[in-house]
Amino acid sequence: MRTVRRCIREEEGTILPLVLGYALLALAAVFVCVCATDLYLAQKRLDGLADAAALAGADGFTLVVEDGEPRAELTSAGVREQASALFATASIDAALVYATTPDGVSARVVAAAVWHPPVVSLFVPEGVPLQATATSRTALR
Repeated sequence: MRTVRRCIREEEGTILPLVLGYALLALAAVFVCVCATDLYLAQKRLDGLADAAALAGADGFTLVVEDGEPRAELTSAGVREQASALFATASIDAALVYATTPDGVSARVVAAAVWHPPVVSLFVPEGVPLQATATSRTALR
């Protein structure tokens, strides 16, 4: 019985470093999860902005009448103008890489941004480049 009491007295306080180590590990995991969630949301916001710009660019058509038939025609300048106007009013910090029409019926927009972590952490990089591509077709053919 005496040896059990002596072992208990000698082992006092040794759990504190273990608890502190696990607490630091848990905090690091929380920081990484917060940063990963923020990165995911930043990519989704950029995707939404690119989709909206492509949709606006597809609406920037000119109506052309050939042989008595009306036809919607897109130009790269028209797509770029509409997409630039949308990017100018956007609430997120993103850049219009290019906006063009590959076939005269579709509008393709590429947007780029740089994500910065909301919480400074050793496990998360300083900035991550993001890019989103969206394509939209005109409603009139």
